[in-house]
Amino acid sequence: MARTGIFSRVNRDSILDAVRTAIAAVISMWLSRLLKMPEYYWAPISTIVIIQSTIPPRTLSWQRFVGTALGAVLGAAAATFFPPSPAVYAAGIFLCGVLSWLLQIDGAYRFAGITLSIVLLIPHTSRPWIVGWHRFLEVSLGIAVALAVTTLWPLGRKTG
Repeated sequence: MARTGIFSRVNRDSILDAVRTAIAAVISMWLSRLLKMPEYYWAPISTIVIIQSTIPPRTLSWQRFVGTALGAVLGAAAATFFPPSPAVYAAGIFLCGVLSWLLQIDGAYRFAGITLSIVLLIPHTSRPWIVGWHRFLEVSLGIAVALAVTTLWPLGRKTG
């Protein structure tokens, strides 16, 4: 008789993937808290995004790294020099897309837009450049942990 219950699709690979992801996320969280990062949760979130993607980890890490840097700079500049408004936000998102295209880093566009949104739209107690810098560092730590874990503990990737 075939198994058709809730656990019928669970196998060794899915368990190892879950264990690896949990370990990597906890390492990111622990390191970011140890380093007293103000929004430490971005490190484990970034780790999970990299490890659980169907895009190869090195490719996605590069896109996320470059996109986060671009979005942090543009978001901090916009927040520093312009009052918050839908027009400023729209211009920032548009500029993220144009610069990503010009720099031929199209895959980084979504991460640039996300980071710009976080820096520009979420109320913070620190200056915009500090917020952007923190965001970049927190995401970069998460990326580094994900790359280390996927290099030291490679698993077959699920597709589709």
